Amino acid sequence: QVQLAESGGGLVQAGGSLRLSCAVSGRSLSDHVIVWFRQAPGEERTFVAGIRWRDDYTHSADPVRGRFTISRDNAKSTVYLQMNRLKPEDTAVYYCAAARGAIFWIFTNKYDYWGQGTQVTVSS
Repeated sequence: QVQLAESGGGLVQAGGSLRLSCAVSGRSLSDHVIVWFRQAPGEERTFVAGIRWRDDYTHSADPVRGRFTISRDNAKSTVYLQMNRLKPEDTAVYYCAAARGAIFWIFTNKYDYWGQGTQVTVSS
């Protein structure tokens, strides 16, 4: 069993930055990917970025590439999402999730474990 807990959300002005954290506990994740999804009101949950635990390979979705960076701290068992140059359209609840394997699925049903989410609001 894996537990994920997000933190770091909040209210920020457009152009500002936030760093989200996803604390991981439970079993080893050496054979998993950890990803961030986001869900705006009335919209589907969409893939933001992911990291492969075993080799730190990362991938980001087009809307955030160049602005958001995903990383991990193995010693703290934590995955981070550094969000820079935030835009109002980045406003959403951000979730971290985990799945066994090496693929960054865009389908939410491929992920076995989810955190509770953290709200990010970007004002214009």
